[in-house]
Amino acid sequence: MATQKLKRYGQQIGLKPEAYQKYIEHHANVWPQVLKMIYDCNIRNYTIFFKDNLLFAYFEYIGDDFAADMAKMAADPVTQDWWAIMMPMQQPIPTRKEGEWWADMQEVFHAD
Repeated sequence: MATQKLKRYGQQIGLKPEAYQKYIEHHANVWPQVLKMIYDCNIRNYTIFFKDNLLFAYFEYIGDDFAADMAKMAADPVTQDWWAIMMPMQQPIPTRKEGEWWADMQEVFHAD
């Protein structure tokens, strides 16, 4: 039995100030199909934090092909519907890399 390699991800994006309440309300009741797709795409321990109009996401990836799993998620119609609601509330940060919506962050320290 192969052991799964866990990779931690941190990401950042802005949240438009006027969208805060709606964003919180939606995330208090995330659609079950969206949660299932996150799980099916090998993401675990997914958490989003908020401070000063910035969202910080943390998750752990246990799969072996992140790009394929993200493509699977992006192709899912229910996830697309969810993103269509979330994306207008978000404000990508100016320093993100080409093609990123949420800006990936570099892990610089971890302790168990």
